[in-house]
Amino acid sequence: MLYREVPKNGDKLSILGFGAMRLPTRVAQINEKLAEKQILYSIDKGVNYLDTAVPYHNGKSEPFLGKVLSKNGYRDKVKIATKLPHWSTNSVAEMEKALSEQLDKLRTDRIDYYLIHNLNGITWEIAKNNGVLDFLDRSLASGKILNAGFSYHGLADDFTQVVDDYDWTFCQIQYNFLDTKNQAGKKGLKYAASKDLAVIIMEPLRGGNLAQSPPPAVQKVWAKSDKKRTPVDWALRWIWNHPEVTTILSGMNDEKQIDENVDIANSSEPSSMPDSEVKLVREAANTFRSVMKVGCTSCQYCMPCPSGVNIPGCFEYYNSRHAFKDKSAKMFYLGMLGGIFTGKPAFASECTKCGQCEEECPQSLPIQDLLEDVEKDMEGIFTKPLLWIIKKVMSRKKRKV
Repeated sequence: MLYREVPKNGDKLSILGFGAMRLPTRVAQINEKLAEKQILYSIDKGVNYLDTAVPYHNGKSEPFLGKVLSKNGYRDKVKIATKLPHWSTNSVAEMEKALSEQLDKLRTDRIDYYLIHNLNGITWEIAKNNGVLDFLDRSLASGKILNAGFSYHGLADDFTQVVDDYDWTFCQIQYNFLDTKNQAGKKGLKYAASKDLAVIIMEPLRGGNLAQSPPPAVQKVWAKSDKKRTPVDWALRWIWNHPEVTTILSGMNDEKQIDENVDIANSSEPSSMPDSEVKLVREAANTFRSVMKVGCTSCQYCMPCPSGVNIPGCFEYYNSRHAFKDKSAKMFYLGMLGGIFTGKPAFASECTKCGQCEEECPQSLPIQDLLEDVEKDMEGIFTKPLLWIIKKVMSRKKRKV
């Protein structure tokens, strides 16, 4: 495992971090046995930065991580990163209460890397008015948090203001070869690094989309390279090629994913990618943009939908049908989102246009309009009658059993 130094404190962080937002699940709950195995396996492979937050897995990620790390001295082998849910706190006292609860859940006396969660220009001003700067000063002085940072989902111009407003140790931004201009983007990456902030990268694979078999047009681009790489290798290695990047977070939930990511991390030095490969990635990015329908990263900030729409799922199948030419995408859309197993459909057509999703979307996507596009493309007049028949057939089979 390679490590990179945090400029302001000298910590050596593994260039691959473990993101605890997409742990393996079973019956909508964390599959604790499997998830624990994967987390400890990653640490044994050299990963020493673990990222979680209050909302992850409906509030279960922090206490689960605390339980896992409390065993066999693993807590002292890693740096824990978690985040203040500032939207639910309106005063310093409420922020301190939230931090105290997080310390209890994580079974620790300090948070190594503590972030103000999911900022943009407006929410940063609200957080400051609620006393977040005083809260950070007091928490650092008490030793309850060791390093202060923030995660960001806003505009590049507002990002520089957040960086300048406090003596941060680090920040967390979305960055991948498709998102060089979205949110903080490359401009923000370089600005943060110029201020000696460690930069943690989230969504390096854009919600897993860049890990899949690429569309044929993109595959033709990759095929031009003499060096054969997997889609994951291209995506991660390109980010690590940036000397400004400290750590990439990966939501690993499969041992094969862990092994592949660790193998790539073992040889991804900064500025080591040949110019010819950098140009090839740029060409692949432009080709991707020409075939993608929706720029959704499956970050889940739009969920839960009050009307029951599985928004990321709708966009995933829609993109797969068009960008990846997946002939089975429409069938899976019907089967997985039709409520056959849950009794509650999660189709795009269930949208009631309340607008809540667009307020929460870090990508500022016009979700309501896009869901209309999904409905027109993926559904039809026979969709719901067909689902009714399938459910009836399945219910009869259950009665027979």
